[in-house]
Amino acid sequence: MTNDARSLLGKVALVAGGTRGGGRGIATELGAAGATVYVTGRSSTSGRSDLDRPETIEETAERITAAGGTAIPVRTDHSRPDEVRVLVDRIAAEQSGRLDILVNSVWGGDPLTDWEHPLWEQDLDTGLRLLRQAVETHVITSRYALPLMVARKSGLVVEVTDGNTARYRGSLFYDLAKSAVIRLAVAQAAELKAHDIAAVAITPGFLRSEAMLEGFGVTESNWRDGAAKDPHFAHSESPAYLGRAVASLAADPDIMAKTGRALATWGLYKEYGFTDADGAQPDWLAHWDQALEEEYGPLGDPL
Repeated sequence: MTNDARSLLGKVALVAGGTRGGGRGIATELGAAGATVYVTGRSSTSGRSDLDRPETIEETAERITAAGGTAIPVRTDHSRPDEVRVLVDRIAAEQSGRLDILVNSVWGGDPLTDWEHPLWEQDLDTGLRLLRQAVETHVITSRYALPLMVARKSGLVVEVTDGNTARYRGSLFYDLAKSAVIRLAVAQAAELKAHDIAAVAITPGFLRSEAMLEGFGVTESNWRDGAAKDPHFAHSESPAYLGRAVASLAADPDIMAKTGRALATWGLYKEYGFTDADGAQPDWLAHWDQALEEEYGPLGDPL
């Protein structure tokens, strides 16, 4: 099954955390598929978030427009219920109560993750802040956005995570956050099933985010040069790949068959036939099984 270029025409999407990385890729591809996309985050032309990175929601909106979509950037701190309530009220007013796709992609936890120390040696305030940033924001956003879907008895909720198995992710607070996001998809699926609304979690493989490209000293145009530092980077994927996976899910008339599942780009491309921006079809699981399993063990079965 492949995704028609304008398969989401007339749909309304909210991508929370669409400033950069996977969220930006998802917002762009939903727009390219025809959706009207509200793209939100804390980094705007009016001020940066505490991450102090240069990407803004307005830049994401420009990419959506360039892809042929309709973009509405709204600066929103999703840790603040009052701001999220105002955002959802605005969507309801401007779109006649319609919201078809909710993507919870808020993260911002990279600078808060301690990869060097076990729990008992980590800074507790920093770890708890990571959980609030990466999990509470998703709960708050769903709390206010879901009534729009429930009223219309249709929609898709996408929780963006890292990994889709029970495998430990290398740092306790990071692992807890990413696992909790999967559980949020499972719980929402259970509560929304009676309303014909699907909820899934999704993970990319080795994602070439803006920060990752910087770390390898490359750009998206010459990203393959990064494999000189790490050969596994040759099997990475751009944010567009994740975005096309989500756009395919949103266009699937049988999406309820997947509700409650933890999905991955490396499985979905086989079903929907989408490609990355360069025409490739990266398969991180296949690469892991071939090159990394002996050293690190199997990724495990999907949750």
